Amino acid sequence: MSAVKNVLVIGGGGREHAICWKLAQSPKVGTVFALPGSPGIQQLDKVTLVGDVSVKNFDAIVSWCKSNAIHLVAVGPEDPLAEGLGDALQAAGIKCFGPGRKGAQIEADKNWSKDFMHRHGIPTARYSSFTKAEEAKAFINSASYEALVVKASGLAAGKGVIVAENEAQACAAVDEILGDKKFGSAGDVVVVEEKLSGEEVSVLAFVDSKTVRVMLPAQDHKRLQNEDRGPNTGGMGAYCPCPIIKPQQLEVVIREVLQRAVDGLRKEGIKYNGQ
Repeated sequence: MSAVKNVLVIGGGGREHAICWKLAQSPKVGTVFALPGSPGIQQLDKVTLVGDVSVKNFDAIVSWCKSNAIHLVAVGPEDPLAEGLGDALQAAGIKCFGPGRKGAQIEADKNWSKDFMHRHGIPTARYSSFTKAEEAKAFINSASYEALVVKASGLAAGKGVIVAENEAQACAAVDEILGDKKFGSAGDVVVVEEKLSGEEVSVLAFVDSKTVRVMLPAQDHKRLQNEDRGPNTGGMGAYCPCPIIKPQQLEVVIREVLQRAVDGLRKEGIKYNGQ
């Protein structure tokens, strides 16, 4: 067996906890470093926290990786990827599980993401984007569909989406995002979407810029209270496997959503695979 490798995981939430937990089980992995990690992550076998490097200082992360013989960096949160950590690591010759800044736009810029889906025929709710509150509110009150989902276009820690019950609530959300700057610069552009009703299913996949390999579907719960009441959060929990989506439906998701996205990114010259 080849020599064991050291891995650095960026982040400190539940997602990164799960990544660290699974990586530590591999006999191919020596030490799993977590930056910044958490008290819970620290309790895992083979895991060491990195406390003297800022997650925002990419030069320091690159230097630390070289000094500690890091073979692979797995980036959990969206923010470092959107800000170019993957590009910085790639430029230094350090392998990174995560896209560069251009690829990260698909999560970091909802306006760009919606336009991308439209360009490549990927099914998505109808929408329009705005920078002026009055125009957005006029659209909400005149759209031919229920334009009640209001999103800050940028990253807002999973909290930048308001699913309104009526036009008045949707307009109030626009005022909060564009007028009051509730989410700061993440809300410089607001996306107003058609409200779709039904069960939510999350389908995540590994990609290599050409092929797609899906994980088991899961159901994520975002709303704060029971019966889908209360505001969206970063996530109130999830379960997997998820029996709601049937095998033939999953095939449609793979073919018409995931594969089209991977093909579209490649056609636009955007590298979306491990660096």
